Amino acid sequence: MHIDNTTEEENTMIKILIPVTNHATLGNTDQANGTYAPELTHVLHVLLAAGYDYDLASVSGGQAPIYGTDIEGDLVNDELLNSEEFQNRINNTIAVSQININNYDAIFYPGGFGLLSDLATNADFAKIAAKHYEGGGVVAAVCHGPAALLPITLSNGVKLLANKSVTGFTREEEIDYGTINDVPFLLEESLARSAARFSKVQPWGVFVIEDDRVITGQNPASAHAVGEALIQLLG
Repeated sequence: MHIDNTTEEENTMIKILIPVTNHATLGNTDQANGTYAPELTHVLHVLLAAGYDYDLASVSGGQAPIYGTDIEGDLVNDELLNSEEFQNRINNTIAVSQININNYDAIFYPGGFGLLSDLATNADFAKIAAKHYEGGGVVAAVCHGPAALLPITLSNGVKLLANKSVTGFTREEEIDYGTINDVPFLLEESLARSAARFSKVQPWGVFVIEDDRVITGQNPASAHAVGEALIQLLG
């Protein structure tokens, strides 16, 4: 006889799916890259404080590359990166083929340049996200994370972003960061061409847009606010 020790609290705990990139460089360069750690850790800090659970997933599964792990004075980043539980999850991400999207209340895409080379075009995650959104789920992303929203096509054949207002990492920020000539594509231009409306504030300012269960943040500074917006929407 199977004894189910799962508590009611565990059954009802809000759980977030967080797809991260498997691509370990900036585009086709040899510059180490992946997921930008603070955009993941600062959102996780907010979600964990609210009592939420999460899974890290990727196209191939297994170890996922991250960078931005040594930012001086970022105590939130340091705390999570030094957590044995987090390290276990980032080194053993769930492959997209193993995901049951019905187990999640929201999807959150952190940024980093790596995802421009896989999640930005991945049909498997896009299909999962479309099903999730059409089932009433929430989709959130920050910085370059909104690139993962580009391939999401709903069951009526319309792109998710076609009627949405969004933001994301801007051309000015790419210039400031020195990556304008190395990125596989310019995110601002792609979002402006795909979404109903693209908006931005001055470089590096906190900016979040929420439009019908789609939450986007402009840059790393916006990560905490994206986490807060997720909590507000999920209740």
